[in-house]
Amino acid sequence: MDYHLQCISCGATYHKEEIRYVCDKCHDLLDVNINYAKSFSKIALPGIWKYRGLLPIDDESKIVSLQEGNTPSYECKNLAKELHIADSHVYVKNEGANPTGSFKDRGMTLGVTKALEYGAKKVGCASTGNTSASMAAYCAKAGIEATVFIPSGKIAFGKLAQALVYGASVYEVDGSFDDAMRTVEDMCKDSSKMYLLNSMNPFRLEGQKTIGFEIAEQIGAVDKVIVPVGNAANIAAIWKGFVEFKRYHMVKKLPQMIGVQAEGASPVAKFWQTGKFVPEEHPETIASAIRIGNPVNWKKTVRALKESGGKIFSVTDKEILEAQSLLASREGIFVEPASAASIAGLQKLVKSGEISKGEKVVCVTTGNGLKDPNAVVDQFKGKIKKASELKL
Repeated sequence: MDYHLQCISCGATYHKEEIRYVCDKCHDLLDVNINYAKSFSKIALPGIWKYRGLLPIDDESKIVSLQEGNTPSYECKNLAKELHIADSHVYVKNEGANPTGSFKDRGMTLGVTKALEYGAKKVGCASTGNTSASMAAYCAKAGIEATVFIPSGKIAFGKLAQALVYGASVYEVDGSFDDAMRTVEDMCKDSSKMYLLNSMNPFRLEGQKTIGFEIAEQIGAVDKVIVPVGNAANIAAIWKGFVEFKRYHMVKKLPQMIGVQAEGASPVAKFWQTGKFVPEEHPETIASAIRIGNPVNWKKTVRALKESGGKIFSVTDKEILEAQSLLASREGIFVEPASAASIAGLQKLVKSGEISKGEKVVCVTTGNGLKDPNAVVDQFKGKIKKASELKL
């Protein structure tokens, strides 16, 4: 495939065979720019690899896949009725149905494949949980070493258990995710020793854009796509997926992208209001997967929001937990707190009158509820009763 890397700020370009994560000139992030063919058709490969013609790899023999993707999109009529928008169409794109239980698998199948193409023997990431779980699984499949850096005491046990059982080497870093991120960036400066697989790696986003492809195929043209925002890569990736499908006339119109952050970790939402980006030194929220104070991809997210005519705002932990319970009790879909941010965001849009009659709205739920069961158990303490109390 013909593609190159390009800086999102100064436009400097780099050859695809060079391992790099940021621009040499201005140190900003890179995009993967594909020289598109005149036509595109799916092929018979598993998972997201059916879109091989839009994924930037050069050697199909290196593909590492756990058959990620093809996650369900549910129309949630009970939820819509509960929110008094039964005349609209509300869908949940459930990324918790991926092999390791989160959307990260889409990026990791491509990221680990690129690691093999580059000849890497060891890869690394900083993580609040889902990234480490996914990277460890794909490294186990590929037979390469996974090294994970986690913020001390800030990772859900369900996710930590995954990283450990898949065989990753796990190191705690004093401080937040952002401290762990600085540590792994330093470790990966020499790419011959460790290949970085956080979302500042532009190839990760290329896998995640397939969420947009699948929404377009499963539902068709939609009006709004609501996405939880942590490190701020996924919403930009999904937008890119829609733009690419529009180029090939596989979707008729582009949606408005809506980002939702947790109130205690909302630097992008605050930027949207003030025009000034200020990292949060001590982010705090029940939604551990989006507990990130200095999101690497915030500029890509802002670009996607502006191009789509979208917006970003924050919701409280109370709203997130209420949305998590609402989705589970009305639709039978159990998601982790970070995922429920999109449902809380939908509720906020309904209250402000921003959901129009007949609109198609998709809430992307990014991870399975069993990733962080403690958040639910703590919330429902006292709900378990003695059998002797039951009277029929």
